[in-house]
Amino acid sequence: MRTVQIAAVVVFCAGSVTSALADAYDPPVSYYAGATGSGATLKSQLAAAMSAGHVQRTYGDFRTSAAFHDADPNVAGRVWLVYNRGSVPSVWDSGLTWNREHVWPESRQPGSVNNSSTGNLGDPHALRPCNPSINTSRGNSPFGFASTTGGYGSQGSFYFPGDFDKGDIARSLFYSDTRWSSLGLSLVNSTPTGNQMGNLDSLIAWNYLDPPDDFERRRNHVIWGAEGNPFPTHNRNAYIDNPELVWSIYVDQMNDSSLYVGSSPSSDFSSTVTLLMDDSLVGDPVPSTEAILYKNGLDGTYYEVIPGPGAQSAQAGKFNAFPISSTSPDAAMLSVGFDASATAASGAKSVTITIDNRDITTGAGLGMAANDGDDTITLEMVVLDHANGSFDSPADLDTISIDFGTIAQGTGAAMIVFDVYNLPANDPAFVAALDIEADGVSGDADRLDTTLGSTTIQSQQSFVATLDDSVSGVFSATYTYQTYDDLTIPTSQPGTVLTIHLSGTVVPVLCTGDVTGDQIVNVDDLNAVLSAWGMNVGMGSPIDLANNDGFVDVDDLNVVLGNWGTDCN
Repeated sequence: MRTVQIAAVVVFCAGSVTSALADAYDPPVSYYAGATGSGATLKSQLAAAMSAGHVQRTYGDFRTSAAFHDADPNVAGRVWLVYNRGSVPSVWDSGLTWNREHVWPESRQPGSVNNSSTGNLGDPHALRPCNPSINTSRGNSPFGFASTTGGYGSQGSFYFPGDFDKGDIARSLFYSDTRWSSLGLSLVNSTPTGNQMGNLDSLIAWNYLDPPDDFERRRNHVIWGAEGNPFPTHNRNAYIDNPELVWSIYVDQMNDSSLYVGSSPSSDFSSTVTLLMDDSLVGDPVPSTEAILYKNGLDGTYYEVIPGPGAQSAQAGKFNAFPISSTSPDAAMLSVGFDASATAASGAKSVTITIDNRDITTGAGLGMAANDGDDTITLEMVVLDHANGSFDSPADLDTISIDFGTIAQGTGAAMIVFDVYNLPANDPAFVAALDIEADGVSGDADRLDTTLGSTTIQSQQSFVATLDDSVSGVFSATYTYQTYDDLTIPTSQPGTVLTIHLSGTVVPVLCTGDVTGDQIVNVDDLNAVLSAWGMNVGMGSPIDLANNDGFVDVDDLNVVLGNWGTDCN
C-alpha cells in the first residue's frame, strides 16, 4: 500500500509524523533511515543500522540485565522464562532458578562462552532466561516445524518453542543472522551444520503466526536502553520493530497478498465498506462492531490498522498479520468503533479506519503487497439526546391539573384537549422518540379518563381528557405515565413521570316544579308546597320555586300547576 519499498515502511516504523500510531516502544525517528532497499541490500542496510553505535554486552552482564528486559509484566521482582513463560524471582542465583539460554546455540557459534564473552554469545537480543532443565532438554536442536502448535518440546531432531514464543524465537534468529553474519552465522532450510541454524521455512511461518506482542516489543526497547536498564546496547532488533521486512529479505520480492474489505475491491485492491451502527444516546458507552478483513493470495503479510480521528480499534497498530496459508481468501475479524468522545453530544457521527498492507515487495504486480491500495472502513451512527416528556413547550412541565368545573347530568360528556411534548435538548432532529407507558391510576377512573395511553411521540401530540355525565357527583382521578427513551434503542432509559390530575362535578338536572326531586311534577309536589304555605324557607330552598324570595306562596304554587304532569325521566 506504498508506491515505494522500504523508505515509507521505515518512516512508519520510526514513528515519524506520517505514523498515526507511534507508541512507547517505537525506535528513534532516524534509527532505520538508511534502510531503503530490498532483499540482500536491505539486509545489509539493517545490519549497518543495528551495528551503528552498538555497545556490546557480555554474557555475564545478562545475569543482571535480565531483571530489566525480561521482567514479568504482572509481578515485580520476577522474570518471564522462555518456552514455558514461567515466572520466577529475577535475582541471579548462579543458574539454580534460571539460566541463560542461547537461542542460537553456543555450539553452533564460533568460540566458547564465558562471562566475558561478547558478540552474539553475550548479546541480550540472542539470550533468554530459561528453566535449567528445559534448557538442557532443548540442547542445541534447531527449531521446527512450521505447522506445530501447542506447548514447547522436541520434535525429533528439531525443537518447538511453543506458541507463545515461536515468533520471538524466529525474530531473535533473524537478528543474529543479520547483525552477526560476519561471524559466519546463517539460517538454512536443510539440517544445519557448523554455525548454521534453522529451519528457515518454519521461522518465516512463525514470524506471521506469532506477531510481536507487548512483552517482546518492550524487551527490545529496554535492551536498547529504556526504563533504566544498566546495560543498554543502544541497538535494536529490526525484525521486532519491522517484522514485515522478513518476506523481502528471506523469501522473495513477489509477495502475493491483497487485502480488502467489503466485496468489490478496485484494480489496485483498494476497497471501502460502510457499516451502519445502531442509534446511541448521549452518555452511552462507546459502541463498537466487527468488520471482516480479507486476504487474497497465499503469502503471509503484516497489516496496520489506523483509526482516524474519533475512531478506535482493538487491532490498532502495525503488528497484525495474516499467516502463510494454503487456501485463499483468508479472513480476520477487526473490532472497530467510535472513541470515547462519540456519545458526548448528539448528532450524526462518521469515522474511518484505514488498513495498510505493510509488505514492501513490488514484484507480484498491481494490487499486491506494496502495490495493494489502502482499505477504508467507514462507521456511521446517530447519537440522540434523551427524550424529555412535558405538558408544555418550551417550559418543562411534568404535572398538570384539568378541572372540568360543573356540568349538568345527561347533557353529554365534557372534553378538554391537552398536549404532550418531547422537548429537545439541542437539535430537534437528534432527540430520541418519547415512549409513554401507563403507570398507574387512582380515584374515580370510571368517571374521569384520558386518551393518553401507551404511545410514542416524536415531537408533539394532542390528547383528550373526559368527564362522564351519566352519574351525578363530585369526582377526581390521578393518572401517571412512565416515559422512556425510544424503546427500540438498546440503551433506552426511563425518564420523568408525567402526572395528570382530573376533577369535575356532575349535578342532576331537576324538572321545573319538581319539589321532591323524583323527576315528576305531580300531587306530591303540590302537597309539599301547600304544607309549607306561607313559611319562610330561606332563599335557595328546593320548595322556593318561583322567585327565590325565601317564602312559599302563590307564585310557587303556580310553578307547580304550570308544569303539572311533566316527567323528566
